[in-house]
Amino acid sequence: MPAPDDLALAIGARVREERRRRDWTLDQLAEASTVSRRMLVTVEQGAANPSIATLLRLSDALGIGLPELVAPPRSAAAEITRAGTGALLWQGEHGGRGVLVATSPGPLVHELWHWTMQPGDQLASDPHRPGCRELLQVLEGAVVLAVGDERHELAAGDAIAFAGDEPHVYSCAGDAPAAFSMTVLEPAGPAAEPGTPTTHVARS
Repeated sequence: MPAPDDLALAIGARVREERRRRDWTLDQLAEASTVSRRMLVTVEQGAANPSIATLLRLSDALGIGLPELVAPPRSAAAEITRAGTGALLWQGEHGGRGVLVATSPGPLVHELWHWTMQPGDQLASDPHRPGCRELLQVLEGAVVLAVGDERHELAAGDAIAFAGDEPHVYSCAGDAPAAFSMTVLEPAGPAAEPGTPTTHVARS
């Protein structure tokens, strides 16, 4: 798995590159993404490990999608993510981990994630971009998934498809660790103009 500092430097370079390609100032990107100018400076310098929520705001504002923001440059028709080399983008308070292990570019962006959660870990998400769908299969333990007003209890082997453009919460159920794989399918969107509110708010 890439060292956090290496990932932060790569993300910072990509944000700076995309901002300059649009001829945007830091203030313009801050306005479009609702990420503070101070945070943008630290991100572009590679001095911060931004949360998934921050990464999503930046990817929405730049119109490139989360996978393109965090992935290394593409150089082949087939790309392999070796065990332990995925991008660690979430860490739970009790030791859980969310790793982005594979991606595919748009127009329909695909993200493949591997999640582990310890008892007490929970991940709350605001709605993603309209049209987003998520597919989840529990590999070990048990997971409670709340989507809008619905609550679903999932055991090992269970799978669910649901609307990612609804508020949703993943929780480790019971006293044993849980693991699940998840695929996110999200329509790619154009870059936001400065001053345009983003709809893809947070995933952590």
